[in-house]
Amino acid sequence: MLAQRIMTALVLLALLLPTLWWSSPWPFVALTLLLISAAAWEWARLNGLASKAAMLCAVLLAAAGLGLVLTARAAGDSHMLWLLAALAWLVGGVFVLRAGPQRWAQWPQGVRVAIGGVLLVTAWWALAQARITGVNYLLSVLCIVWAADIAAYFGGRAFGRNKLAPSISPGKSWEGVASGMLGVLALAAFWLMLDTRIAADSASVFTLLKQRFGPLLMALALLALTAMSVVGDLFESLIKRAVGAKDSSALLPGHGGVLDRVDALLPVLPCALALTTW
Repeated sequence: MLAQRIMTALVLLALLLPTLWWSSPWPFVALTLLLISAAAWEWARLNGLASKAAMLCAVLLAAAGLGLVLTARAAGDSHMLWLLAALAWLVGGVFVLRAGPQRWAQWPQGVRVAIGGVLLVTAWWALAQARITGVNYLLSVLCIVWAADIAAYFGGRAFGRNKLAPSISPGKSWEGVASGMLGVLALAAFWLMLDTRIAADSASVFTLLKQRFGPLLMALALLALTAMSVVGDLFESLIKRAVGAKDSSALLPGHGGVLDRVDALLPVLPCALALTTW
């Protein structure tokens, strides 16, 4: 299993890294649109659609993404979209998590599938706009999720006593969440130091937040983004638990599906853009 995970990760890196550092952002945008379309297929399958209908959902999402590219606007011009997406995650995410897996399964299938399509295409468009803004900005946003996840894993294993959401994800603890937040604050301090010493193609999300809000509110904003990464992770776990699935699919051997890898990014990407383009 470990060898399989490593091989899959190496293949993904071999595909993503050249497009990430390409002089034009569009190869990265195109590749990630393909991946998010696969996530739409997984979402549709998890919510009960048959193979052909799920494939149609993937095609429709790809078409929606292509439409956004053809009518591309700057990230700042879409600030109302990011703000609405952030509010939707804040209110809707908390509502769904409080309702639990059983309530989700009772919602009309069309509504559940449509929610997924909107969340996925919005997160992908935020990802694309982050890459257009600059590689340094994009990586700093992605690393918030990665740092929170890694710190929460080790903090939860070492100190986890109080379960966060036992009916959704029994392994998560409040101590793990706190560890993730501390990890993100440490990452921010390190990245801010790098931004003053290395000439990058763009400002990082940490520098932009500090410039806009000052150190204290920057820290609070980063804690909020970390919390939203937990909401995204729990949201996908809730859907899988509602249908009794372990992974969203087997598209990524050793890792599960695309959704399993991007779930925490779904709320963080638009929320980060909402904070830095507001």
